[in-house]
Amino acid sequence: MMVAKRVRTWLALSGVLAGGLGAILAASSASPVRAADASSEQPASPGWDKQAAARYLDGREVAWQAWDRTHKDRATYCISCHTQATYGMARPILRQDLGEAGPGRAEQVMLASIDKRVNQWSAMQPFYSDIPSGPGKEVESHNSESVLNAVILSSYDARAGHMTASTRLAFDNAWALQSKTGPDAGSWIWQNFHYGPWESTESQYHWAALMAVAVAKAADHYRDDPKAAPSVALLTGYLQSHYDAQPLLNKIAALWASQSYPGLLSPNQRARLVGQLASLQHPDGGWSLSELGPWARVDKTPLETRSDGYATALIVLVLEEVGAPRRPEFPLAKGRVWLLANQDKTTGAWTAWSVNKNRDPASMEGHFMSDAATSYAVLALEAGK
Repeated sequence: MMVAKRVRTWLALSGVLAGGLGAILAASSASPVRAADASSEQPASPGWDKQAAARYLDGREVAWQAWDRTHKDRATYCISCHTQATYGMARPILRQDLGEAGPGRAEQVMLASIDKRVNQWSAMQPFYSDIPSGPGKEVESHNSESVLNAVILSSYDARAGHMTASTRLAFDNAWALQSKTGPDAGSWIWQNFHYGPWESTESQYHWAALMAVAVAKAADHYRDDPKAAPSVALLTGYLQSHYDAQPLLNKIAALWASQSYPGLLSPNQRARLVGQLASLQHPDGGWSLSELGPWARVDKTPLETRSDGYATALIVLVLEEVGAPRRPEFPLAKGRVWLLANQDKTTGAWTAWSVNKNRDPASMEGHFMSDAATSYAVLALEAGK
């Protein structure tokens, strides 16, 4: 009963409480021991090390640029959803806190590569070709890159307060590749190597939602640009019509977008989702990616079920964005406590694990989920200042 009461209060304070309350509370209290444990008193946590987080992210960007598999035509670099895209979303936000005059060397190299590819778009080779990567890979990689370019460049512009010509062109390139007809109209055919959550079937919706967020946050009131309006309408229509079929991870991204596009989700959909998130929060205050999607490792090893930095940071960030209550007894505050307590004191990173296979944590691929986790942790903790 107390669990149900806490969840109902949270939903009401979040402004999402609407019909179907019985079903929402039943889902929210499905794991009463977990929910009850999570409400226990937690010790105060120290602040986080912003310099260490920046050092980790910059180091990973340098490593990415040095990796021979990322080198593409005309001296440019492949963009990765997990390492570069999230880095581009998070790194600019640390600039003021660290007293930096401008982008560091790693950022400059990344941005120069993106700028070059955006402005020479028609001449650039896609990151992958149908031969030898497989049928459709050229289209998939070109579509995905166009969205990632826009997301990264608009993140930098948002901090600067003005949209550059390259960013506007990046959006134009992306809208030109957006599907205009068919069941997936409004989205982009996404890179699919069956590696969740970045390059898999569910990635298409996830990045469409993040594109909607990028448009909403873009500088110079870009979302109100009449030229972009038909494409934005297609995008939000896709997110709305495909929401119910999505795994929880994608629904979280849609919840983020819905804060800027109020009609995207109904009050019932928002309420049900936040109720599910409350029920899935671990006793330590974190969340696990393994519980947010239909993952299965190809090497048959068990998924990591501990709280991880990626799931926790993304959920905390989205709860911050949608205005969830910050009182200590509610999920947002408990998630922030987890983030503050779980930054690695040696590396500055937040740890997360692959849902594809049991990877060597010292390998290049073994860092990918922690790269994204650290970027989202930065965004989440900065959002809550």
